[in-house]
Amino acid sequence: MNSGAVRMSEKEISVVSSQELVTLFGACDQHVRRIREALAVSVSARNGQIHISGDDRAVASAAKVLEQLQAHAQLHGDLAPDDVSRVLSGVKNGEGSTVAAPVSVFTSGRQIRARTQGQGRYIDAINKHDVVLCHGPAGTGKTYLAVATAVAALRAERVRKLVLVRPAVEAGESLGFLPGDLQAKINPYLRPLMDALHEMMDHEMINRYREQDLIEVIPLAYMRGRTLNDAFIILDEAQNTTVAQMKMFLTRMGHGSKIVASGDTTQVDLPEHTRSGLVDALERLDGIEGIGSVKLGRSDIVRHPLVEKIVDAYERGPHKRPTTNP
Repeated sequence: MNSGAVRMSEKEISVVSSQELVTLFGACDQHVRRIREALAVSVSARNGQIHISGDDRAVASAAKVLEQLQAHAQLHGDLAPDDVSRVLSGVKNGEGSTVAAPVSVFTSGRQIRARTQGQGRYIDAINKHDVVLCHGPAGTGKTYLAVATAVAALRAERVRKLVLVRPAVEAGESLGFLPGDLQAKINPYLRPLMDALHEMMDHEMINRYREQDLIEVIPLAYMRGRTLNDAFIILDEAQNTTVAQMKMFLTRMGHGSKIVASGDTTQVDLPEHTRSGLVDALERLDGIEGIGSVKLGRSDIVRHPLVEKIVDAYERGPHKRPTTNP
């Protein structure tokens, strides 16, 4: 027998109902077709079982994909094509499965959920640690999920105050050329945090909570000299802090508080030769009990599908133009 021959195998996965089977297979079998094409396996259903056959390794991968999608569907009630793509990508890259519980926010009892394994790890880290450092490219939900978790903590009265912080670092534009007073100049830097907040709370509630000082949205400089107890504190765009600023921010933490600092370490807008506070903290604080760190990647991008391709193109660098003979 040829020692290099492909080993074939079969595996079965039980489903609890015909509706779960329909969810897993997708409309017109679109989800299962993706799995068949990506892993070169045969997938069919009969007698309340999903049957997988093909190459030994491919069958094992397909079973892992279907089991993760099954867990996702049971928790969230549905499956989107993006969910299938990300689970397939995660299994191919050897990532483990993480299914995080949905996060309940204020707007109409809405629940926000992790849509990728990386996002699941991020939410779990926030729940388990008092300080979390997260880094990853644009569109991975770093700010959105942190704000959602913070709003849920405020709703459940696990904290008394929500503080959203951002450094006012210029990215190619000068504050001095923006119109208005200091607050008007600062507002554009805080806008992404307010956008995330408005996704989870209605306008009147946000205004009421801000008037009651239960929610603050402030520039990083306003944190100096303060100690915040029973607060959920989020630092957005943390890659644009200096080492001294990051130390100042992290030491504002009081009793019963939680801190999340997130950013994209490939998009630092600090002056040349200035070390990023987030990069420094990821190295300096590694291994300290109570501090968690999460790295999100391209497979965690949940914006428009083109965002992942754009991030990938910039990470590869510019294409060299082909040389032509005169």
